[in-house]
Amino acid sequence: MSSFAEMKEKRKSAIANLVAAAETTSEKQSYGDDRLWKPTVDKAGNGYAVIRFLPAPEGEDLPWVRYWDHGFKGPSGKWYIENSLTSIGQQDPVSEMNTQLWNSGIESDKQIARERKRRLHYVSNILVISDSASPENEGKVFLYKYGKKIFDKIMDVMQPQFEDEQPVNPFDFWAGANFKLKIRQVEGYRNYDKSEFDASTELFDGDDAKLETVFESSNSLKEFIDPSTYKTYGELKKKLYDVLGEEEIADTFTQDTVDDLNNSRAPKVNAPAPAAEAAPVSSAPIAADKGATNDDDEDTLSYFAKLANE
Repeated sequence: MSSFAEMKEKRKSAIANLVAAAETTSEKQSYGDDRLWKPTVDKAGNGYAVIRFLPAPEGEDLPWVRYWDHGFKGPSGKWYIENSLTSIGQQDPVSEMNTQLWNSGIESDKQIARERKRRLHYVSNILVISDSASPENEGKVFLYKYGKKIFDKIMDVMQPQFEDEQPVNPFDFWAGANFKLKIRQVEGYRNYDKSEFDASTELFDGDDAKLETVFESSNSLKEFIDPSTYKTYGELKKKLYDVLGEEEIADTFTQDTVDDLNNSRAPKVNAPAPAAEAAPVSSAPIAADKGATNDDDEDTLSYFAKLANE
């Protein structure tokens, strides 16, 4: 039985498996990655496109991957643009420092922690159905990076709240649904609240030949949480001190020091990533910045990454 045939056979239990995975549940720098699709917006910040989320790639269990990163400018004027090791179940120096800042009880420290907070991202394969701003993308498979708001909409259709609604697996070729991406600019941030799934339909009217071509065009997602693509704890801590303007401390990080730090934190590559930043013991959870749940963080971090490389 071919891999495409296996995927077709297993689709009946897909929703339950995906919901379970979401309930228990890195990316390389995306700047300039032509595998990634980004919606186009006009001068007012509005945009529209229709996409179809695709099944998990061959040999992979989930049609999405989840990771966190940090992006901020330090007092030195340098940028810290790095994936968080919490994405692969390991301790991360920025998360540790954020917890210390929050637990100090000083409001200015809490604000710094907010500014350096982790940012959550998901990545899936998509087929672009309609993209009037860039029609050359239509009919092509891309990776799409999105945030919690869109992921929540995915979970909503898989777990409907009302009796007259049937669960839909939006990643299914035959019983999935197109996603109408509607972008507005609200109070200076991209807003995706009006985005919605269309009625359930067969992609390409169920034409297996066309569906198999799309399936075989999907990109692997494993690389985004491959530990080999992440800097080590010691390397990140050295960079953090450098970005914070603590050159004297950063300069003390020899390779031996970095190795010692790494060895003192036995990697837990197979451990599940934590659901949130290390929780302050004496305070409420770190408050989100205004607009923090909007899905434009990918654009911000791509811009940051460009600045960091200049």
